[in-house]
Amino acid sequence: MSSLRSVLSSTATRLSLIFLLLFFINSVGLVFYVTSLSTQIIEAQAKTAIDQQLVNLEEAFERAGIPGLIRFVDREARQPGAHLYLIADQSGRIVTGNVSAVDPGILDRSGWAGKPFSYSRFDDESATQYRAIAQVLRLPNGLTLLVGRDLGDAELFGGVVKNALMLALGFMMLGALVIWLLIGRNALKRIDGVSIESQRIIAGDLSRRLPVGESGDEFDRLALSLNGLLDRIETLDNGVRDVSNNVAHDLKTPLTRLLARSENALTGKSNAKALKSALQSNVEETQALIRTFNAILTISKLEAGSLLVNREVMLINPILADIKEMMEPAAEEQGLTLIYVSAEPVELAINRELIVQSVINLIENALNHAGPDNTKIEMGIMSDKKDWVEITISDCGVGIADQLKENATERFVRLDPSRNSQGSGLGLSLVKAIAEAHGGTLNLSDNNPGLRATMLLPKFGAR
Repeated sequence: MSSLRSVLSSTATRLSLIFLLLFFINSVGLVFYVTSLSTQIIEAQAKTAIDQQLVNLEEAFERAGIPGLIRFVDREARQPGAHLYLIADQSGRIVTGNVSAVDPGILDRSGWAGKPFSYSRFDDESATQYRAIAQVLRLPNGLTLLVGRDLGDAELFGGVVKNALMLALGFMMLGALVIWLLIGRNALKRIDGVSIESQRIIAGDLSRRLPVGESGDEFDRLALSLNGLLDRIETLDNGVRDVSNNVAHDLKTPLTRLLARSENALTGKSNAKALKSALQSNVEETQALIRTFNAILTISKLEAGSLLVNREVMLINPILADIKEMMEPAAEEQGLTLIYVSAEPVELAINRELIVQSVINLIENALNHAGPDNTKIEMGIMSDKKDWVEITISDCGVGIADQLKENATERFVRLDPSRNSQGSGLGLSLVKAIAEAHGGTLNLSDNNPGLRATMLLPKFGAR
């Protein structure tokens, strides 16, 4: 009983029952309409035949009078498939014809009988009552003439049509029930499965996924879309958790240093120079923390798609030339040469500030990881003559092992397991986010020796 109640509580079941009821009502109406229409058509054909036979009777009467009319009726009444004929005198006694009796009152009025009536046949000893329509005429000598047509064929045809329609509708109803049992119940089971998995996901198990069948129907496509959404949510959730853990870990050390220097400055006997040095260190430490938070906020805004609101179409070549001029002194301080290899002018639809920041981050990453044999950093731009532009920063430093390249662009990932290396571990993550926000990618490859970082960006008008 509870199972039936749960089935009836389903919206799909209620809709199916409503459609089934509407279909049944329309089908019954169609049966009665078609049956009635077929009967009316046959009755109309019978009336036409009666009118034509009255014309023949009138011609017989004009040729030979009443005796000739009676002979004509007697002859016609004996023919196979004949009309119904009856001639009665003033007292109602039947003179001739093939009808032995009719319903009372039929012969009392002239013209068409108001509705089909019952009659008996002379040659039928079973006392069966038949149905007919007829027209009654008064003859000059007081005789009454009835000419009619049996409705047995019409009623038989209407019954056949009605039975055929009812049988067809019965099979259709049975088919609908079978389809509902085979398909509807399966759909309900699949919906129940989705509901169960959804409840587990709501409970906090983001590793659960909606069941996907092999039919590739609407349910499977919806489940695949929702599973993709769940994959994205799980990735973001893990990212938030990792970021929280990494932020807490990375901020603990600089905050501890800030606290220690501040306590030493307050409690120690430092002179003005020492106090100034401590304050300067605290300012630099604080600026580094602010840069870390700014990078995190920028990455989050880029991933949310809320930062690239001011794109402009511009040439990328002069922007890279300006970056080269700005970063050249920093490279020279480390004994490195910054080289810029340009190509033909290329237009990109970009946010200038973000592209400049990403290229500077790549150059600073190359400077921070320059090896002892590193002599130069090369910045170049190359167009593949199709839809893409490559901006590359290459160095001759220590590079990145192949097994670490995939994770090197994740937030707070450092190649130094001790996490004591310079930087926050957000530089490559920020560059990757900026490239993807522009519809491109960031690829890391070997420069043999060193690292080759490539920003692949779409040309203006390519997307």
